[in-house]
Amino acid sequence: MARLDGYHRPIDYLRVSVTDRCNLRCVYCMPEEGVSSCTHSDILRFEEIELVVRAAASLGIRQVRLTGGEPLARLGIVDLVRMLAQVPGIDDLSMTTNGTLLARHAEALREAGLNRVNVSLDTLCPDRYRAITRRGQLQDALDGIEAAHRAGLEPVKINAVIIRDLNDDEVVDLARLSVTKGWHVRFIEWMPVGDDARMADAWHGHTVTAAEMREQVTAALGPLEPAILEVGAGPARYYRLSGASGTLGFITPLSEHFCGQCNRLRLTADGQLRPCLLSSYEIDLRTPLREGAEESEIASLLAQGIDEKPARHHLDENDQVRDRAMSQIGG
Repeated sequence: MARLDGYHRPIDYLRVSVTDRCNLRCVYCMPEEGVSSCTHSDILRFEEIELVVRAAASLGIRQVRLTGGEPLARLGIVDLVRMLAQVPGIDDLSMTTNGTLLARHAEALREAGLNRVNVSLDTLCPDRYRAITRRGQLQDALDGIEAAHRAGLEPVKINAVIIRDLNDDEVVDLARLSVTKGWHVRFIEWMPVGDDARMADAWHGHTVTAAEMREQVTAALGPLEPAILEVGAGPARYYRLSGASGTLGFITPLSEHFCGQCNRLRLTADGQLRPCLLSSYEIDLRTPLREGAEESEIASLLAQGIDEKPARHHLDENDQVRDRAMSQIGG
């Protein structure tokens, strides 16, 4: 049974960042030159991640998601998936990826025990994709999505961060794919998070609310009916267009924050436990891990993180959280 936090929320989900490095430089995520990366020795080793996950499972954690940076940029990632898939009590092992490296890894990841993937895709236009990512090719991401489907990493979910004057004119085109391709598309309100003031200030005021997105979709494609995504629903509110086999999800960290249902902890690539994505409070796990801590000791620190999880974030009050870039936190 999942451990309850101080607000009676069952905490059964752990997001694990395996690297703060990424092969892309998305304009809303990090500056073109990147951010200062952790050293190799700072990053948790696979055995340390496995120990944390075993400790988490002992507290009732049942879902683990691997994130980054770009998790497929971590050498040996398939080996880590195989290790974590064998941890007793972990029922759902998933990954969030930009998809550009997925085609070469999808089958091996599935065989190692990965259940499903979320792929970040903010545009369907090749030139715009290149401009947003600064170095990526749209076709690589599309090939990754197709490879995930072939490998059975289902449901494949598409994450689209929508930003005013950047890609908000593609909401309808992306939504239409839930009908034509059966995709599960999730629209995400952009959050001004990061330690780079230039980036955050540049995009200040460009958040498109989920209500605006839904209005665009219904005006162009018809009414949305509430839907349920049985696997990996997460914080999104799901809908379905008439005749669609796919769904549309809307993630609303700002306009309709979902903190009351939050069920997760986050582990950064350098071994810091974050009870809340949008709070700078962290608990150091790396030091005790390097000092030979037992599983029970790590479980106690995880339990502390659950007990100290705040009721809600305060991004709407503080405007920006700049202690780390999203790529360093793990999203």
